[in-house]
Amino acid sequence: MRVGLYPGTFDPITLGHIDIIRRAAALVDKLVIGVAINRDKGPLFSLEERVSMIEAECAHLTEQTGTEIVAHPFENLLIDCARDVGAQIIVRGLRAVADFEYEFQMVGMNRALDDSIETVFLMAEARHQAIASKLVKEIARLNGDVSKFVTPRVNEALRERLG
Repeated sequence: MRVGLYPGTFDPITLGHIDIIRRAAALVDKLVIGVAINRDKGPLFSLEERVSMIEAECAHLTEQTGTEIVAHPFENLLIDCARDVGAQIIVRGLRAVADFEYEFQMVGMNRALDDSIETVFLMAEARHQAIASKLVKEIARLNGDVSKFVTPRVNEALRERLG
């Protein structure tokens, strides 16, 4: 069974994330969405809320693709998380060239730690390339419309939280 790991903080999950998840599901038999705890980032949503959002938003993708998609919180090294879940592939989404430089360094470090785990980059669809959770939260904080960037369920959660 081919297992992929798509890590991130998903605070909140966006349409860009969902696009990458949908396409990554075509590459593996099981896709683990690694939800980084990362207390340093000071997430808007709790770990439990982020996991719940991912599960709710990805349930239909499991049905559509036939690929098992599960959320898995982690706080250790990404490469250790990949080992923990039995992933042979780490999936990373790229929005712009600026993302590539950071991701390129991460691949080098991860390969030095475990060269049996490959990293695969997926470019976000053009209509999703500008979407970043950080920007979505900022727009929502300032009462802007984020409905083009998140699902209705996530939009509602943002409105409730930032009220």
